[in-house]
Amino acid sequence: MTRLTLFAALFGALVPSAVSAQAVSTQDAPVTTPAAAGAAPRAKAKSVKAASAKAASAKPAAVPAAPGQALQLRPFFALYEALGKPDGWKINGSLRPRFEGLGGQFRPSPVPGTNDVFTMQATLFAEYDTGPVRIGGEIFDSRAYFQRRNSNSIATTEVNALELGQAYLGFDLEDAVGAGTTSTLQVGRFTQNIGSRRLIARNQFRNTINSFTGVAYDWQNADKDQLRLFYTLPHFREPSDRAGILSNSVAFDHEGFDAQLFGGIFTKANVLGGILEAYGYGFIERDEGSQLEGIQTRDRRLFTPGFRLYRAPKAGQFDHELEAIFQTGVARNTAAITDVTDVPVKAYFVHAEAGYTFDAPWVPRISAVYDHASGDGSNPNSNNRFDTLFGARRFDYGPTSLYGPVQRANLISPGIRFEIAPDPVWDAFVAYRGLWLEDPTDSFAATGIRDRTGQSGSFAGQQIEARLRYWVVPRSIVIDTGAAYLIKGDFLRNAPNAPNTGDTIYGYLTTTFFF
Repeated sequence: MTRLTLFAALFGALVPSAVSAQAVSTQDAPVTTPAAAGAAPRAKAKSVKAASAKAASAKPAAVPAAPGQALQLRPFFALYEALGKPDGWKINGSLRPRFEGLGGQFRPSPVPGTNDVFTMQATLFAEYDTGPVRIGGEIFDSRAYFQRRNSNSIATTEVNALELGQAYLGFDLEDAVGAGTTSTLQVGRFTQNIGSRRLIARNQFRNTINSFTGVAYDWQNADKDQLRLFYTLPHFREPSDRAGILSNSVAFDHEGFDAQLFGGIFTKANVLGGILEAYGYGFIERDEGSQLEGIQTRDRRLFTPGFRLYRAPKAGQFDHELEAIFQTGVARNTAAITDVTDVPVKAYFVHAEAGYTFDAPWVPRISAVYDHASGDGSNPNSNNRFDTLFGARRFDYGPTSLYGPVQRANLISPGIRFEIAPDPVWDAFVAYRGLWLEDPTDSFAATGIRDRTGQSGSFAGQQIEARLRYWVVPRSIVIDTGAAYLIKGDFLRNAPNAPNTGDTIYGYLTTTFFF
């Protein structure tokens, strides 16, 4: 890393920052409920006074974690309390600067061999509960600075300045569909965490956040079985042009019927000692606007069914997770204007994990993982590359942003992970993965490196990742630092467009402030 990286990293440790105020995770791990984005069914509506009391004690939503890993996330300084605890309101926000540095670039040229970036994310969320109806909204502001001008590592995944990411109405329907049930209906702009978050997620590590416009219905019965149905229009983040991204220009996102995401997920509790999810999602897209000024797409029309069986980590017991996803439909091989041929899609993804959490003071957990995602072959008349849709990947494959070589496409990857959480003040983990191509003629994961002849082999390399997180001010300020080392294998060294930059090393430092 450069001297600028080290200086800014030290500076970052002194500046409060934050992850999302609504989707905070102690592990950035998969969410365990289909409605974890804030639209979960609630208990029977009480009086406005009772709702106000509930709002006064509200905390940012947290993803379940193993014992010893859960943290009290109510801020030391709360904007809601500073405003006098107004009746019926939830108000919170976050600020997150982060500095990253990368050396030994894995992407093909002309991307620079080394790169640095300073990103800033701010959020402000407010919701007013009238009793049966909630009115909510959230502003996102995501910016990036100091990246190299010829870097294509920075895109709409890092820059989305001053955006109204959420603006919704939430209707609490109580037991309208049956005694002992609760259900809610959400309409407008909102974020979503669904199932494992591998297909639809509110991003946590990434600087920008997925948003959708549409309608979502959530139901839950007395046995904790859950159902979520939704029809949404994914947002196109703006600016999308290179000049606008580099200058952090303010351009409002838009949605339209040129991209539609819909489907449902059912969650059944107490299945084989764990929880079972079954789901199916549809995604339809088409080119938007004119050929000269519009958004060109691969015209994907995909149906993605799957299931997930898991048991959450708990001290003194084994845990497991198995998720299998199939993908079918039609798409074009490229987004080029001249590509007008639809080809059939048949793709798949499997994630398997088995772990054990020791009942010991440091709550150590060790787990073995395996991921297998199909890749596309050399046949131009079909497409077999798995598409992760709007999913997150940091919790499976390491940091994204400047880094992020691994994703759920053309991948075979066994690995092992070791975690500790001695007390609520700090936690850490180290992880190792072997990396292979499922098809040697397709590009590997998210690297953009490809050998259409397949002569560079299928071994991409090895990845070692570690993270340490420490709460400087409990409930308010947390330091999050991590590093990843990509030991390039034959494919990432010898493929025709592989850069001659040696192994990749990456590091980041973030502080976190919730208010």
